[in-house]
Amino acid sequence: MRRASHPLPVILAAAALLACAVAWSQGLPPSLRDSVDAMPPAQRQQVLARQARLDALPAAERLRVRRRLSEWDALDREQQRARRDAWLSWRALPTLEQALLRAAANRYAALPAAEQRAWRERYAALDAIERRGWALGPTLGAVYPQLYPLLAQVPQDERDKLLATLRSMGAGEHADLAVLAQRTPPQERDALRRELLSTDASQREAWLRRRVDP
Repeated sequence: MRRASHPLPVILAAAALLACAVAWSQGLPPSLRDSVDAMPPAQRQQVLARQARLDALPAAERLRVRRRLSEWDALDREQQRARRDAWLSWRALPTLEQALLRAAANRYAALPAAEQRAWRERYAALDAIERRGWALGPTLGAVYPQLYPLLAQVPQDERDKLLATLRSMGAGEHADLAVLAQRTPPQERDALRRELLSTDASQREAWLRRRVDP
């Protein structure tokens, strides 16, 4: 798998995530209103509250929003899904990582158009797993390919807790967990993930060391 230097995927993932966050902040696409019901309660409340604020906008502003929504509805399902996933990823990022990505996106926006295009082409050439990882932010993006066996098929009710746990871990813990993820047979990965989530943070480093080097 081809690896990219840290700034490239961070900057381009930041630009993509921010673009989707801005697009979604303008309103709730009609074609996706039904999906709101399937969101976690806190997330659904945020989306509906944002829609209520938009409903209170002046007529001219609502017209601008409707144009943006028309542009959204013109996208195919795959494009909509990708943008929705990017927006949800952005909303899930810790505040500090959002700030880092805003700064990265600003650096990207300041580049000449030709250089932006060249970076987009390089980013598009990355492995799909790498791109998926960078959409989770700089902390997990750097280790996602190594941890992918543990993240590939996570039950939805465990995903948020797992991502929060991984973001709280240090570089040494990530390195040990990557070894375990690669070493553990597929049929035993669910058990490894559950044990990771049930281990207290104060004991996690020692637990990982014992598992890696019994």
